[in-house]
Amino acid sequence: MSDKQHTLKGSAVVKGVGLHTGEPVTLTLRPAPVGHGYKFQRTDLPGEPIIDADADLVVSTARGTTLGMGEAVVNTTEHVLSALYALNVDNCLLQLSGPEVPIMDGSALPFVHAIESVGLEEQDAPRNWYELKEPIWFETQERGTEMLGVPTPGGELRLTVMVDYNSPVLGTQHASMYRAEEFKTEIAPCRTFVFLRELEQLAKAGLIKGGDLNNAIVLEDREGTTKEQLKDLAKALGREYQDVEIRRNGVLNTTDLKFFNEPARHKLLDIVGDLALVGRPIKGHILAARPGHFGNTSFAKRIKEKIREEEKNPIAHLDLTKEPLYDIQAIERMLPHRYPFLLVDKIMSMDDNNIVGVKNVTMNEPHFTGHFPGNPVMPGVLQVEAMAQVGGIFALSKVADPENYTTYFLKTDGIRYRRKVVPGDTLVFCLELLTPIRRGIVHMKGVGYVNGQPAVEAEMMAKLVRDKVPAGGTTEKEPASVPAR
Repeated sequence: MSDKQHTLKGSAVVKGVGLHTGEPVTLTLRPAPVGHGYKFQRTDLPGEPIIDADADLVVSTARGTTLGMGEAVVNTTEHVLSALYALNVDNCLLQLSGPEVPIMDGSALPFVHAIESVGLEEQDAPRNWYELKEPIWFETQERGTEMLGVPTPGGELRLTVMVDYNSPVLGTQHASMYRAEEFKTEIAPCRTFVFLRELEQLAKAGLIKGGDLNNAIVLEDREGTTKEQLKDLAKALGREYQDVEIRRNGVLNTTDLKFFNEPARHKLLDIVGDLALVGRPIKGHILAARPGHFGNTSFAKRIKEKIREEEKNPIAHLDLTKEPLYDIQAIERMLPHRYPFLLVDKIMSMDDNNIVGVKNVTMNEPHFTGHFPGNPVMPGVLQVEAMAQVGGIFALSKVADPENYTTYFLKTDGIRYRRKVVPGDTLVFCLELLTPIRRGIVHMKGVGYVNGQPAVEAEMMAKLVRDKVPAGGTTEKEPASVPAR
């Protein structure tokens, strides 16, 4: 699987009944554009309202994850979202003809099959990964839920789950998933489970009208369950009494376990679906003890909070002591600038669209002689120049012979100075490419930070021009034509 965003090649239709209403419902999975994410649409309601698959829109976690916006709600979202997430679908419109995603067999496998029936289409945009940079913790003492997210080498989402309900039937179970490819065969087929005592309460409350002993694993951990109780349960679920009995392992005889730890694997499935509500694919290892939808979605909200914090301060976790991508010698081989106008000391990171560079501000720089005596302040124009030099390194890195090119300013827009920059400060510049490089034109936006606080920002445009003639080359000075990579 490439690191590009993906959507469906065509529309996939899944038909079933809602778990609680028992009403027939049709779910249609449709292709969606880049950056769309997952969105549910209630086609049965006036105006066909759309509900984002967003942890901040969770309105209930009782017996499933329910999303709501205004009067529109969607119940039991976790199984289909887990299939979309694990199969690397980034953008999808989920149209529903009712308030509930069909329960199907209680697993995610029917949704996996629906997705695979139409296939995936690669889109022209990178996946918007969120990588855990430090541990994130969540727990609820009253529910016994503990969740921990930690950075991990190797990239994609990893999960480890432990379930323990102090039940002699369930006991303590573990499940794990280290690669998304494991989901289809090892996790997706695993069905939801429920204890018999819970099933009785739900049935008496008029819920689970679409529930059936074929779409859930029913466990009984009480001793002395009577035939009358089983008879009442069978009647509530529309089954014949003789079809229902309890096996020695505590599982009702209406189904066989697909895995000895199927309940733990289904809990892992639920976590995948609930973490899809973060809105971005995650790189990290999630460890969960006694998880449930409340804990899962609360943890997803915690991750979203962390993302918002980092967006406000994208260099919060930058380690300036690590080996730079380009040191000063490498920078001098790329940029033509020299003392006293070389204003970049090192480049920390760079990808197809972003670059991070560093300028250490010292009292030895000549402009402090007159700007200002007794009150040294780095001139704003030099802050912008330093930022532009970082952008120049980004642009020059895209050509095979950067030593033969120079970048020239075309314009600057939106310059803002947020705070003074003085000797002893370290300016960290984060620049983003706004449009693909065409005919040597480079258009970037940057922010310079001091101690994690924005000090200067600007939008800049420059042109790459060949100034030197490579061996065997022509003498013409043409604008560089640089493909975006």
